[in-house]
Amino acid sequence: MLALVMFSMGCTVQIKKFWGHIKRPWGIAVGFLCQFGIMPLTAFILSMAFNIHPVQAVVVLIMGCCPGGTGSNILAYWVDGDMDLSISMTTCSTLLALGMMPLCLFLYTKTWVDSSSIIIPYDSIGIALVTLVVPVGFGMFVNYKWPRHAKKILKIGSITGGVLIVLIAVIGGVLYRGSWDIEPKLWILGTIFPAAGYCFGFVLAFISNQSWSRCRTVSLETGMQNTQLCTTIIQLSFTPEQLSLMFTFPLIYSIFQILFAALLLIGYRLSLRFSKNKTVLNDEETKPDSLHGETNGVFKLDDQQCEVATQDIVKM
Repeated sequence: MLALVMFSMGCTVQIKKFWGHIKRPWGIAVGFLCQFGIMPLTAFILSMAFNIHPVQAVVVLIMGCCPGGTGSNILAYWVDGDMDLSISMTTCSTLLALGMMPLCLFLYTKTWVDSSSIIIPYDSIGIALVTLVVPVGFGMFVNYKWPRHAKKILKIGSITGGVLIVLIAVIGGVLYRGSWDIEPKLWILGTIFPAAGYCFGFVLAFISNQSWSRCRTVSLETGMQNTQLCTTIIQLSFTPEQLSLMFTFPLIYSIFQILFAALLLIGYRLSLRFSKNKTVLNDEETKPDSLHGETNGVFKLDDQQCEVATQDIVKM
């Protein structure tokens, strides 16, 4: 399902624009700084501020060090983001995670645990990368050869992707409902963390003089993490007793990252509708008053015709 959704997202990508982001990676560089600079640091500061259990602090840090999730591509489409940038950022962050995740975890987790005990599932990252790159590549080809068909595929895929995001979150919550008995501090942290990611991503993109569509894209790419990868890492690295303390956090983060993204989408759509209504009202107010003759279907004389008519009257 995810591969089919990413195939449809690839139908929005134009090869020239995508390659332009790779050749001049200013947007990607901003996303990289957010993904592997701001997010791990935010996770570390929040863990210290809330003084949570050491293994819980570790799972928060693992979440902060994960690359962006593919859900950000679907949401970027719905908020009219830069899809070429979104796809390239997700691809690059997943690829760079092979080196940046071990580095970030080594720097931040040694306060609580030996970072060498954390197992990075390189095979899972590789599978995620293949699942992303190959379908997107086919989608780009379809958009290049058959743009009309690409638009139809995109509509179906965007709706399917939205349903899939919600479905994964609901199924995860139901399957692991026995793990919901956790400290309130972890709930609060799971609420603040994705919101902070969205805000910091947008602010940094705005400061770096990116367009509004790119600001929205970077914001979503920063806040929406690959929660499935985080779950895989903690399952491979910790004992069942430790998992009971930390396994719920990826689910909490997943729920709230979707919730805040939905609120951003609703806010964006409402702002578009408000701006359109305002534009219509302004156009009506600035429209020049029509002559009485025009409103009653009588023809309007211009200046030259009036002058000729006056001369004829004088001659008469």
